[in-house]
Amino acid sequence: MQYPPRQHVVKSFSFILCLMLASCEGSPWGTSLEKNLEPDPRLLDEETANSKTASTPDVASTATSSSTSVADEPEATNETESLEAEELATPTFTQASYTDIGEAPEELQQYIEDLVLLDVLMLIDVKADDNVERNPNEFLPNEIITRREYARWLIAVNNHFYSDQRAKKIRPAVESSKPAFQDVGVTNIDFSAIQGLAEAGIIPSSLNGSSTAVKFRPDAPLTRKDLILWKVPLDTRSTLPDATGKAVIEAWGFQDAGKIEPAALKAVLADHGNGEFANIRRALGYTTLFQPEKGVTRAEAAAVLWRFGNSTEGITAAELLASDGDKSDDNKADTTQETNE
Repeated sequence: MQYPPRQHVVKSFSFILCLMLASCEGSPWGTSLEKNLEPDPRLLDEETANSKTASTPDVASTATSSSTSVADEPEATNETESLEAEELATPTFTQASYTDIGEAPEELQQYIEDLVLLDVLMLIDVKADDNVERNPNEFLPNEIITRREYARWLIAVNNHFYSDQRAKKIRPAVESSKPAFQDVGVTNIDFSAIQGLAEAGIIPSSLNGSSTAVKFRPDAPLTRKDLILWKVPLDTRSTLPDATGKAVIEAWGFQDAGKIEPAALKAVLADHGNGEFANIRRALGYTTLFQPEKGVTRAEAAAVLWRFGNSTEGITAAELLASDGDKSDDNKADTTQETNE
């Protein structure tokens, strides 16, 4: 016995079912049948959830990418602002970058530059007692230096040059010291330097028997005789020999040797013994007139302080700078070696 093909049976059944639904529409039995044939709501909810889950990663990925991009922008902006701030914060000048050193005589400029690089000239922004402001970019090399400022430089440079030789350093005075000068009290900004030089016997005062040096006159111009009188003892480190005007004329050829007071004559003659290292030669060049009462420029004072020592042994600012450079190179080499290890 032959049976009709399966597909024909399915089609016939589907057709009969449709006729039954159509004929039963609106009847209780038809309504029940429709409900039974409706898809399961739980399956629909699950499909919807799966569909949302499948699409969510793309949205999240897009959101994450977008937020990352937005987050990166402020960071880049902050970095740019930081670099700009660093550039703006860079000072336009430093303490060792005076704009007027070139105004000094050419042969004295290097002396100033070396001492400035060592940071030993101890410039202050106001004149000590009258509060007159000064431009921190100006060294004023051709202006006359005051006695107080030269005293400050003298002790500062000496102690820096001999920082590793305690026996050659000058000890600044303490506040409890009894003032050696009537016009330089403990409240004076340069008391420690001026009083320290007096107590060391480097400058004339009542402490070393000078009956006329009762006042220091700190703001008076420094003269050539005092320039040499205060400096030479720190070169020779010994008692200055006696001197006469005739001896100074024979040594230096100064036509005005007779105008130099006896104490300064000793220093001038002793300075000649330093040969090419003499302070007078370095600061004044060749001259047949000493002019003991002439004011000293700041450039000339720097030239005198550039070297300490006698004709056979001494130390210069240039040598100290070279030594500091060698130490810096050695430290860099040690650091590099430690890093490599």
